[in-house]
Amino acid sequence: MDKGSDKNKSFRPKKRIEKGQRGYGLKQIAKMTLGSGNLDLAVELPTGEDLNEWLAVNTIEFYNEINLIYGALLEFCTPETCPIMSAGPKYEYLWADGQNIKTPLKVSASEYIDFLMTWVESQLNNESLFPTQIGVQFSKNFLSTIKVIFKRLFRVYAHIYHTHFQHIMSLGMEYHLNTCFKHFIFFIDRFKLVDQKELAPLAELIQQFRERGRERMEREASGNC
Repeated sequence: MDKGSDKNKSFRPKKRIEKGQRGYGLKQIAKMTLGSGNLDLAVELPTGEDLNEWLAVNTIEFYNEINLIYGALLEFCTPETCPIMSAGPKYEYLWADGQNIKTPLKVSASEYIDFLMTWVESQLNNESLFPTQIGVQFSKNFLSTIKVIFKRLFRVYAHIYHTHFQHIMSLGMEYHLNTCFKHFIFFIDRFKLVDQKELAPLAELIQQFRERGRERMEREASGNC
């Protein structure tokens, strides 16, 4: 198996913000601040920028990141190996999008994640929710939709950590996974996008990330970084 190619295999097509499209400049800012290694800075709304636009750009980038991470696990996450969508023995997820599927369905993890990522992709491609034209207003239900997207994307991380972390390690992707998830947690914490009860499957790991973040901020504040 060519592990290098697997790491770059996207589960769904990557969602791109092209030059000249709305949000392209913010995408470049996000890339630069993330590259600094300071995740607290990376999640902050840049001075003078629109909050909804910042949320939109980052939602697209988090979707792309999870796409790549899960894309590397396709051969390990099958209906046979993962017959239910779970995040440990206490947490099982049934699929319903509230539109096409209103009665929750019990499906395999791979089917669930396919439904989930297809649904997210459809939201990102909806011009009324994620306008690409400069000057177009965001819809009134934009923030509520964003919160549902992040709640559902978290479930993919929860399944990966609980079921496929050994596979992640075998691919040498644990540092990348942890960095992406830590960025995800800092972002949803900063803008209060996901209820704490939804994060319960990974509560211990999340607490570790938060504590390390606080310790680093305290060191920097005291000048001992």
